[in-house]
Amino acid sequence: MSATQTKRRLLIIDDDKFLCDLVAQFFRGEAVDVLTAHRGADGVHIASKTLVDVVLLDQKLPDVQGVDVCPALLKHNDQTKIIFITAYPSFENALEAIKQGAYDYLSKPFELEELKLTVERALKTLTLEHVEQIHAYRSSKESEEAILLGKESGLAEVWRMVGIAADSDVPVLITGKTGVGKNIVARCIHYNGPLGKRPFITVNCAAIPEQLIEGELFGHEKGAFTGAVAVRKGLFEMAESGTLFLDEIGALPFTLQSKLLGALDERKVRRLGGETARSVNVRIIAATNEEVEKAVAGGTFREDLYYRLNVFRIHIPPLKDRLQDVPELCRHFVRQIAPDSRISIPESELACLRGYQWPGNVRELKNVIERSIILRSGDTIRPSALLMQPLAAAPPENPIPIEDDDIVSLEEIEKNYIRRALSALSWNHTRTAKKLGVSRSTLNRKIKAYRIEKP
Repeated sequence: MSATQTKRRLLIIDDDKFLCDLVAQFFRGEAVDVLTAHRGADGVHIASKTLVDVVLLDQKLPDVQGVDVCPALLKHNDQTKIIFITAYPSFENALEAIKQGAYDYLSKPFELEELKLTVERALKTLTLEHVEQIHAYRSSKESEEAILLGKESGLAEVWRMVGIAADSDVPVLITGKTGVGKNIVARCIHYNGPLGKRPFITVNCAAIPEQLIEGELFGHEKGAFTGAVAVRKGLFEMAESGTLFLDEIGALPFTLQSKLLGALDERKVRRLGGETARSVNVRIIAATNEEVEKAVAGGTFREDLYYRLNVFRIHIPPLKDRLQDVPELCRHFVRQIAPDSRISIPESELACLRGYQWPGNVRELKNVIERSIILRSGDTIRPSALLMQPLAAAPPENPIPIEDDDIVSLEEIEKNYIRRALSALSWNHTRTAKKLGVSRSTLNRKIKAYRIEKP
């Protein structure tokens, strides 16, 4: 165990004081804090006051049987790993301990190295359980956010195709202009199908340098290239039994397309520097904003890979072709960006937004709504004022002079802008700093300097 890790807590409940001192001395210097108790009641009291990761619990204690203490310990932290230790081992005792929630069972006398391995295994299990909980939480949130708006109007056909794709495991190719929501459609397919509880791994093929993307997708063995100091799984292996979403598939290097085709056909991948082909069971969803047929004709995209991915195709129309969805999208973005506010959009504003062509599609609409929320005064937003306009004409040679009373200091402008941003984002400093493009410490320093207080 590395000393740089967060300290873990090991509680020993045993009336053998010599054993308690010996174990505490043995773990000294490790990333473990050792607590001791010589009675069952004292151990439960410690567990009620302190988060304990692992408990070494003697079977026979002066005041109670160890197996009877187990439920009380788990009541305070159901993830605590209890290791029973006893000088009277038997199958019945071990079985009863496991039934009561014990993680493992050691017989006295035991070697300290054996104890160390058992504790390390328990701590590793705790870490894996924590990672699984985080993954489950993220998957749950992503599933909730995988909402396809406009499915009863402009995206009715897309939604029908999503339902068909979700019930199958064939490759899906999603096409559409930048910003139309290809990522959301991919998530809808995954989370509305039988793989919804499985991993959903996303990679943007255009965002990874050509010399790195092969290792990213297929992994590498130790020493495969300079800097490969350890074995690393690729995204195919990480997405095992789930979905791998290859965004911007048109940007995948031509030299790598044949290896991707092989992985799809054979359902096997070979790590860089490896000799063994590993079986993978992964559902592939790809997306592109390019006209793939032109790329095939131009020789930049393999024809055989195109046919392999194009088994089931979903095309998402641009927002300008489904302007009736704009009001629903606007209300959704307001709820998503400022869930605790009472922000409203007048009907006149919605009419203006429906008359705009939205060259940046849904992504541009969300950006405009977000900016209008930050810049608003009051509970009404007017996003139409932020729409892209033609370049303004050159100013007149004799512009109207600005009165001294109209000039406001830059500090005052910044102060008001920060206050509006905080208010729009429910005074969440982390989100506000991110939206303003500054670090949280910078934001906090300016809040303190300008004496901005939450009303």
